[in-house]
Parts: sequence; structure tokens; C-alpha cells
Amino acid sequence: MDEDQQAWDRTGEELAAELIPGLIRGDRRALARALTRVEGGGRESAALLARCRAHVACQRQQKGRRAFRLGLTGSPGAGKSTLLEALTRQLRAQNKTVAVLAVDPSSPLSGGAVLGDRIRMREMAADPGVFIRSMATRGHLGGLAAAAEDALLVMEAAGWDLLLIETTGVGQGEVEIARCADAVAVVLAPGMGDGVQAMKAGVLEIADVLVLNKADLVGIEDLEQDIASMEMLNEAVSGRPPRQVHRTVAARGEGVEALLSTLLEMAQSGSTSERRNREVMHPPVLDHLGIAVRSIEQAEGFYQLLGMTNLGRETVAGERVRVAMFAAGESRMELLEATDDEATIARFIARRGEGLHHVALRVQELDKVVERLRARGIRLVRDEIQIGAGGHRYVFIHPASAHGVLLELVEKA
Repeated sequence: MDEDQQAWDRTGEELAAELIPGLIRGDRRALARALTRVEGGGRESAALLARCRAHVACQRQQKGRRAFRLGLTGSPGAGKSTLLEALTRQLRAQNKTVAVLAVDPSSPLSGGAVLGDRIRMREMAADPGVFIRSMATRGHLGGLAAAAEDALLVMEAAGWDLLLIETTGVGQGEVEIARCADAVAVVLAPGMGDGVQAMKAGVLEIADVLVLNKADLVGIEDLEQDIASMEMLNEAVSGRPPRQVHRTVAARGEGVEALLSTLLEMAQSGSTSERRNREVMHPPVLDHLGIAVRSIEQAEGFYQLLGMTNLGRETVAGERVRVAMFAAGESRMELLEATDDEATIARFIARRGEGLHHVALRVQELDKVVERLRARGIRLVRDEIQIGAGGHRYVFIHPASAHGVLLELVEKA
């Protein structure tokens, strides 16, 4: 095994061995450190996530249940944070432990979370039965942070009963919460133009429950009527039954108990996540650009000069290539160096010289994507799904089917 890979694996395993025991015991400091690691990204956290995944699977099998994920989303100013706090209080009154993942905009200076509304939850943070983590979007679109799903896995491994997810203020197309939560509440408020938004496609389509917050304000009746009209039209067109609509005044706790009961019932039934898996499309995102180089050692200085972080190296024996990954925002730059003259990368450089080798898109449920592509006659470089750097699964689409581009589809390990 390559020395770089040995050092990398040792670091990842040591990190997991250090954090997992405390995490499982409910040590809040271990949880905080683990979340920091997965938020930072990179393959160093792979061993940690693998152990969390195995522990969660074991707990689900032994206990026959799992931590339900309740999502809150909606436009800025609708009162999501106030409602989140009210829901947390209700759950604590039921003696449930609650972990909150609150996604905030990023600071333009530090890149960290602009805590904003989280300030008002300081009192709840002192409760040993509540854990609150703010996470910056860091430019990630969709209302969540790129590491949100990994963070939720770590929180569940730490043994919390309920996971509450609050998105940053979203627009019409930011629907990523749909794939993270068992039940999603879209929060609306009167006087914010939501009557017009009700007639448009987007975030309202992924709601399991519609929450009309600030119901003590003028205009709540008009908003409710707009929503009722939208639901009637949707039922006529798609046959989907109307969704439940709850009025709340979160600042006073009014209507929150009934809302929580509905969300928990939906999460437990599993019907909402199954429906969204059928209805919500998950478009691919740019994962990395593969750059063929003669020498990683000679090439990496340029990317370091640009301030890009080296995420580590490893050798993929099956592809006869050494790999070095550099962080580029949410995406990465992958430097590829052949380990022998007969490797694909060596032949590529011999024909074309150093340069862009492929473009990689990250997808969900790679098996289903490949099945769909094959049904449409899309040509793959290899018929079988391969295992690559960091343990991810991938396939290459032949340039003949991708308009001259070697396109890689990867599924996160």
C-alpha cells in the first residue's frame, strides 16, 4: 500500500477510535468535535462516518426505531427559529432529547455561521437534553450546508431521540431539506407575499405540513384562503389529497403542540419520505474536476499557491493512478498521476499532454441512475460500477454519449 494512503488511513482510524466511545456515551464535547470534523470535509472523516453508520444500523436493528428527523423551512422572517424553539420545548416536556441542526448564512469574512436568530435559543442550549449546532452554508445552495446529512448521522449515533433541522431562509427552488427529513413543515407568514408564492412551483411542493405562523397578524385569513385554493387546484390536477394546514403563534406557543403531533405521526408512518423519494428530483452537483499531471509533487504547488487545501493523497491500484485532492469550495480538484506507462492517465498524457481529464458529478442512488441511463442507450466506459478513491462508487460515461466530455458519475461513500 502507498505510504500516503497508509498514513491517511491511520489518521482516520485513530480519529474514529478517539471520538466514537465518547460520542456513543453522549459526551457533548465528543459530539461537537465529530461535527467539526465532518463539517470540514475531506476523506479524513470517512472512518468516523463509517463507524457512526455501523453503530446507527446496529441500534436501529436492536431497538426497532430510529431518531426521527423533523425539518423546518421557509422564507426569511417567517418565524422558523421561534417555531423551532417552541417545538423543542414541547419535546422536552415529553422528556425527549433533542438535537438541533440550524443552518445559517455564511460570514463573508470568516466563512462561519452567522448565528443571528440562534441567539434567542441560548436558554435552551443550557438544557442537558438539548444540543444545538449552527452550521454555515459556505455557499452551498438548497437551504442546507453541504455536510448536513453527515452531521445528522453523527447526531443520531450520539443517541438523541429527535433531530430538528432548520434551513436558512430559502427561496422557491431550495428544496434540499426534502431528502434529509422524515417530515417537512414549510413555514409561511401573512404579509410576506406568500399568497403569490402559493401559486408557484418550488418549496411549497415538498411540504408535508403547511404552517401559517404569526397567525395573530392581519392577513392570516387571506393567506389561508390562498393556500386552500392552491391545495384544491393540486388535488384536481394531480389527485394528491390536501395537506394539513396548522395555524401557530410560535412566540406564544399557540398551536405548536398540535403541529408537533402531526409531524411525529407523519415521521413515524414513513409515508412522507417515501412520497418525496418518488416525487422530488435530486439533480447532480459538481463533485470534482480530474486533472491529468505527470507529477503530483510538481503540480500541487500551483494549487497551494491559490490557497487551496490539500485533502490528502492515495493510490487507486485498480486504476493504476495516484490521486491528490484539493478543496475548491464545495467541489474539489483531483490531480491524477499514472503509476505506470500503461495506465489510462499515462496514455492520455501521451496523446494530449497534461490537462482536464474528466468532469465528475455527484449523484444519489447511483444504481438507479445507471439503470435509467442504460435504458436510454447511454454508453458507459465499463458496464460495472467501480470503487474509487475514498471508497466512493463511480461509473464513467463515454464521451460519445456525453457530447465529447468524459463524464464521471460518483456516489458519496
